[in-house]
Amino acid sequence: MSKNPVNSIVITELRKSYDKAAGGETTYAVDGVSFDVPKGQFVTLLGPSGCGKTTTLRCVAGLEHATGGRIEMGGQIVFDVPQKRDVRPEDRPIAMVPQSYGIWPHMTVLDNAAFPMRHGRNRRKGQDIRKRAMDMLDQVGLAPMADRWATQLSGGQQQRLAFARALLGDPEVLLLDEPLSNLDAKLRSKLRQELRSFQEQFGVTSLYVTHDQGEALALSDTVVVMNKGHVEQIDRPERLYDHPGSAFVADFIGSANLLPVQDVSTRSGGGVIAKTEVGPVLCLRSSGDGDRRPGSSGFVCVRPENVEVRTTTGGEALGDDEFLATVESSEFLGDRLELVVRAADVSLTVSARSSLRCRTGEEVVVRFDPDTTSYLAS
Repeated sequence: MSKNPVNSIVITELRKSYDKAAGGETTYAVDGVSFDVPKGQFVTLLGPSGCGKTTTLRCVAGLEHATGGRIEMGGQIVFDVPQKRDVRPEDRPIAMVPQSYGIWPHMTVLDNAAFPMRHGRNRRKGQDIRKRAMDMLDQVGLAPMADRWATQLSGGQQQRLAFARALLGDPEVLLLDEPLSNLDAKLRSKLRQELRSFQEQFGVTSLYVTHDQGEALALSDTVVVMNKGHVEQIDRPERLYDHPGSAFVADFIGSANLLPVQDVSTRSGGGVIAKTEVGPVLCLRSSGDGDRRPGSSGFVCVRPENVEVRTTTGGEALGDDEFLATVESSEFLGDRLELVVRAADVSLTVSARSSLRCRTGEEVVVRFDPDTTSYLAS
């Protein structure tokens, strides 16, 4: 029995290995991954292709046989290597929405929705099936299409149908494997809002997989950032963006300027002063597990929107955290200018106000705001 009843899923030291060849070296797609999914929460596994996020989800579903670790659901152990326990996928309290939605083309919308009640883990009988299926289709806006063939639905409608069908199986946990990736950008943005609204409405615990950073930030209560089979950071979306724990997270979540640190010293008033190629930078944010003593290395992280830029007449004194730079390129994007500037030998991306008048080759002054600049210890 789990000691974590408030968590719908508890993953402990999960591993999944593959053998390269007979007698070859063992490689791990998932290597020591641990995290919890609290009851009723929306948790996202985020990372680049090959980081292990989908493999982790498939291990939770029971579609992949993990090499080591433990998986608990609803207070029950469904996978544990020492106990030799591996509950079948159909006996786990889950429903899954795959990337392709898994809609059966030979069935009507109603029959697709009703399938888990007729053949799933929590089967029902009689007229209750049709009534409950129609009620659910009504809630996702598909009741008028109940008698259509599933192939007559648009991509967005199929996504809603897959979500409705999954919920009709009465799962304790809903698993979603990049269900929006096949849709165009505008529809994807609309449906992610609907998906989050449905999840909150029904209160179902959800574990979601995506490589889309914007999707993860918009949907999630908590994001688990993965890289090369390991967990890099687990945090709320806003903290991941504002307080990345590593250079990988800073670079993967949004856009970031990362300046290698040559030396670091603590400041009496708080924060650290990091020596970089562009000069000393005051960082009032500090993250990472590395050393912060003098002589330490790491990165200064500053987001493009947090780099202030102004034109200069030349010869003026520079203030703290201000540096001369040369504009290498400028793009007008309506609400802002996207600049690439070079300070010393460092190229920086800057989001400036659209009214700023500067040309390629012109000298400007850039300033890092200490309140939003992070030192990432390595």
